[in-house]
Amino acid sequence: MSSDAKTTKKRKALSSSADAEDAPPDDAASSSSAAEAQSPKKPPNPYDSIKHCIVDNDGSHDSLVKLIGLKSLFSRQLPKMPKEYIVRLVFDRRHRSLALLNPDPEVRGSDEEIIGGICYRAYPEMRFAEIAFCAVSASQQVKGYGTKLMNLLKRHAVTEGVDYFITYADNYAIGYFKKQGFTKTISMPKGRFHGLIKDYDGGTMMECYVHPSIDFTRVPQMIQAQKDFLLGRIRTVAKSDKVVYPPLPRGWKPDLDGVSRVGEAAARAYQIPGVAEAGWTLADLQAYSGGSKDGDRKGNQLKSDLLALVRKVEEQQFSWPFREPVDTTEVKDYLDIIKDPIDLSTMEKRVRKGDWYKSKQMLYADMMRMVNNCKLYNDSNSPYYECATSVEKFLPSIFPVE
Repeated sequence: MSSDAKTTKKRKALSSSADAEDAPPDDAASSSSAAEAQSPKKPPNPYDSIKHCIVDNDGSHDSLVKLIGLKSLFSRQLPKMPKEYIVRLVFDRRHRSLALLNPDPEVRGSDEEIIGGICYRAYPEMRFAEIAFCAVSASQQVKGYGTKLMNLLKRHAVTEGVDYFITYADNYAIGYFKKQGFTKTISMPKGRFHGLIKDYDGGTMMECYVHPSIDFTRVPQMIQAQKDFLLGRIRTVAKSDKVVYPPLPRGWKPDLDGVSRVGEAAARAYQIPGVAEAGWTLADLQAYSGGSKDGDRKGNQLKSDLLALVRKVEEQQFSWPFREPVDTTEVKDYLDIIKDPIDLSTMEKRVRKGDWYKSKQMLYADMMRMVNNCKLYNDSNSPYYECATSVEKFLPSIFPVE
């Protein structure tokens, strides 16, 4: 046998030995397979069945067709927006759009293929994006596509390094954006967006923080998992699902001897079997019954009425100068002239606090102070003065005359 043949056989033997050492034992392989089989599978994401795509003006035929469909959608659903402005932003190469697509193959390539869309511009260096347009086709309304559209955009935004969304919402869109997690309180430092986005008269600036570790398309599943976990923990210590008391006998009457008329309701509830065992005390029940309950009901009703009045003013087109406090870093002499500033957002916070306004007339007084402040600071020919006059004329129509 030649030396080359011996060397080849030796190499094959070494190779077989090495492969045998690297291969896992049979019991290890079986345990690994068992572990994979036992690991819980992630539930299917309902958003996976929604056909969507990110579109930008890359010059390709398919992208241009979809951009034309988005332009047509925004023009139909946002009639007050100038069509030239929509075209300029949708086809701008710095803007991108998330498009919801109709799965029907018969409408592919037509305007009907686009059933919803959001056009936005990202500023990667500042880690935020401005939403320019958001719309869902009229034929697809009330199907939840608005929420799905925003959740898909948030999920995609994480891949672009976006921490915040900013948009200017008109009166009709504020409610929608609030449901999607947007707020009128801008927490992002002003230096990150100042000078990059345009201010719009009559629009309300709103912001949404996009948490990088949250999959917004799975929020309902996350909440359900948290609920199940909490209920499971409660069941380990609670007895409510283990102890069942018999129903009260017909004609049952509690022993109310020595109980005052005010405390009868609490004493009656306390004598029901299981109430004391659940941890309730007579003092707890008294706090939720009788006069205190009536007082809470009246307070909640006043709070609800006052919030409705503030919102009615906010919804008016001429209320835009009063929705947020005057920025004294820009209007440096404002506090030299106006000693007691007030605005609609401050009034709303006071109402929600619950103990500031004792009557509707107190809210009306703050509204008039807001109007008078504006008239005092601004020239009578300015648009701000005109808005103040319009608010003043509007207030008597919503506030009762006392």
